[in-house]
Amino acid sequence: MSSDREMPSPEHRRPDGLDSATVAAVGKVSEALETIERARGHLYSFHQLMGHADLQLGDAVDALRDAGCGEQGDRLAHEMIGRNAIDGRWSFQIVEEFDDLYWSEFRHQEKCVREELQGGRRHLFEAEMKESRRTHGKPGHEATP
Repeated sequence: MSSDREMPSPEHRRPDGLDSATVAAVGKVSEALETIERARGHLYSFHQLMGHADLQLGDAVDALRDAGCGEQGDRLAHEMIGRNAIDGRWSFQIVEEFDDLYWSEFRHQEKCVREELQGGRRHLFEAEMKESRRTHGKPGHEATP
């Protein structure tokens, strides 16, 4: 095993003078961003599910009409197909507004904190956790690929 795989990569090493409390605090900011990323994923799932449900309802309306239940099919078509998910918005507009208003700004702010306090390094808290938990010299526990 090569010794260069035993040291964390430079981008995962603590800059000189950076204290543990700051590393932990920046880690919490990054962790919050990761939670926002998960929330954004759920929002995209919502968006796709809403679109799929609208298409399914269109098929259901056609089936109702084919079954001789035109009144119910027509009512669903007029009341529900293409209806806004929230006031004035389809789900794609919710996603766009979230991305523009919150997600993009949060990513920017998290990056600024990392740049200002730990030289832009990402996942420094986790990198140090990895270094403290891995078994040095054991295959499958290397610091780097």
